[in-house]
Amino acid sequence: MDPPLGLVPIPVVDVRDGGPVRHARISRERACALRDDCIVWFPRVTRPTTPLLDRLTRRWLARSPSPYVEEIAAIVAELKLPGIWFLNGAYQWGCTTLGREEGGVPWLARTLDWPFPGMGRHVEVARMAGRAGEFWSVTWPGYVGLLTAMAPGRFAAGMNQAPLWRRTRHPWLRVYDLVLNIVGTWSLPFMPPDQLLRQAFEECRSFDEARERLETVPIARPAIFTLVGTRAGQCCVIERTEQGNSTRFHTVGAANDWLVPCAPWEARVAAERAFSSTYEQAAENSRCRREALAAWRGTFAADSFAWVVPPVLNPYTRLAVEMCPASGTLRVVGYELAPGAERAAPVTLPCEVATALAA
Repeated sequence: MDPPLGLVPIPVVDVRDGGPVRHARISRERACALRDDCIVWFPRVTRPTTPLLDRLTRRWLARSPSPYVEEIAAIVAELKLPGIWFLNGAYQWGCTTLGREEGGVPWLARTLDWPFPGMGRHVEVARMAGRAGEFWSVTWPGYVGLLTAMAPGRFAAGMNQAPLWRRTRHPWLRVYDLVLNIVGTWSLPFMPPDQLLRQAFEECRSFDEARERLETVPIARPAIFTLVGTRAGQCCVIERTEQGNSTRFHTVGAANDWLVPCAPWEARVAAERAFSSTYEQAAENSRCRREALAAWRGTFAADSFAWVVPPVLNPYTRLAVEMCPASGTLRVVGYELAPGAERAAPVTLPCEVATALAA
């Protein structure tokens, strides 16, 4: 029987043995379909630059302390698609995230916003494992980092893109600053933050261990981590620069700006507003999304995904996720923007993974 309303199920793949390389192998067709969908978003004149971006990213990652370079090389050999190196070395997204307690245990909820079509339609949940135990990653075939994951009985975390370091203030020069920041990133011998998050899930056995790892290991670009554990009080946001950090256990919510905006840092803006949004408009957009999610008065246990409404829901929303590591619960819905629509709508059935935990 077909899924209702044309919604498709989200694949759940067991790659505890083989990791992302096996994931790319068994989901090759979906990886190719995702690549084809995403590339439509890029201007035609920029598409021939993909091999150059691949080479630059490969050289940078080879110089970095990334433990996953050989994995990426194996995925490239498996999929034989351009853009895999660049996918694993660069990111551009918006997010809205909230950590809070319900019934004495922490939950983490987040949306992930991308301009690329297909990210919601082709999302998968991968069951993975490391030295510290098993975890579940909301991901895509061909990608080795983590953006959203839950380790039953340990912790859950999501990563948001941090604000942009500006040398200028005019909207027309925003791309200039973005390019200079990318060049600066490629000069740093540090690990990408999404790969650090994966390493934390593989090696850290507790909320406290994960927090220390995410706070202290140098990263190649700024990031915002939201981390929750299994007990009351284990909710925090870690605002990271390359070698600095600021951690808070209050106001455990984040979008794409520091909690206290600080020039010359500028909140991230949507792609179509890159040449028009002012510094103040960018900050307001991020603040509104963060505060709207924090003000939601439902419960994740009883009102699943009822919080995914504007302004948290927007044209670029591709994923919504709810996680509770205390109960081992992970829920995911994929979103896409239909032609002529003002905001994204679900394109997948809700996927729920619940792991039985020992008392």
